[in-house]
Amino acid sequence: MIAGGGTGGHIFPAIAIAQAVRELRPDARFLFVGAEGKMEMQKVPAAGFAIEALPIRGFQRGSLLNNIGLPWRLLRSMLKARALVKQFRPKVAVGVGGYASGPLLKAAQGMGVPTLIQEQNSFPGKTNIHLAKRAARICVAYEGMEKYFPRDRILLTGNPVRTDTVKLTGKKPRGLEHFGLRADAPILFITGGSLGARGVNRGVEAALPLWKKEGVQVIWQTGSPFLKQAQEAVARIGYGECKVHEFVDRMDLAYAVADLVVARAGAISVSELCIVAKPAILVPLPTAAEDHQTHNARALTDRGAAVLLRDADAVEQLGAKALELIRDPQSLDRLRLAIAGLAQHDAAQAIAAEVIRLARS
Repeated sequence: MIAGGGTGGHIFPAIAIAQAVRELRPDARFLFVGAEGKMEMQKVPAAGFAIEALPIRGFQRGSLLNNIGLPWRLLRSMLKARALVKQFRPKVAVGVGGYASGPLLKAAQGMGVPTLIQEQNSFPGKTNIHLAKRAARICVAYEGMEKYFPRDRILLTGNPVRTDTVKLTGKKPRGLEHFGLRADAPILFITGGSLGARGVNRGVEAALPLWKKEGVQVIWQTGSPFLKQAQEAVARIGYGECKVHEFVDRMDLAYAVADLVVARAGAISVSELCIVAKPAILVPLPTAAEDHQTHNARALTDRGAAVLLRDADAVEQLGAKALELIRDPQSLDRLRLAIAGLAQHDAAQAIAAEVIRLARS
């Protein structure tokens, strides 16, 4: 059983782990467990795996009234999680983070099922710290995690990423054609993740006149909430070489053509950037739980492998900072070399091997 989701950063690694297990054990059976109404309920079946939903949801900061039913939802989720474990009888339960991960792993541990936690961030949440006390293995992406987890159960694997996303060899010409860009001018790729990023988008909007004047080509993934505003801003100044997309479904082609990437500091985005060795400006999401995105970013910036920019400074500083870097080949080369040194390859395969080992034990 594999539990978790909520964002692509949790869902795609979960699918990658399942696919890697299936490659090693074609006879393996899987059941995913997600949260009602979240994107895993579409993405997981599309990848060919069965999924069940728990009524769990997170705390709603905007209104206390919306949280009145949370204790009841948590109780129902725990009861359903226990029923699913009893029915499916898994040999291993894997948690990748997200609302459904906690109830399912808690139920599995209470019923004697070995559990594996895939901790993506450099600063774990309270739920995983608690679950790790009874976990058989904790697969992590960063060194120094013994501060949070039992040392003897930690395995440094890196984060699973989609294989087709990080294979870039020979793809640049196709990427230029796909996005309608030229090879003789710098290309900046802006990505705020699957749901977009308001702070980053506002910074990009403010920077458009400067980038247009300096001849920078842009691929701008906005997410759905900011799409119309971005399209209007680009049209208003006639910036034909800024390509606006609600969602970039060919990340491999975007990475292949990009000279510089501006991104949030989600765990999977950081792992992908390391593997594809792309210079990056990281703008951590300020509202992320336990501020884990800032911790992820600093794991790179402290080693000279990326540039950190606060979300609050994006409007005033993103334009000039991105232009300064993209016009400086030596700085780009230094960032590229440093970030490549932090890449961890074959994470999904390493985690899959550990899942199978636990199942056999």
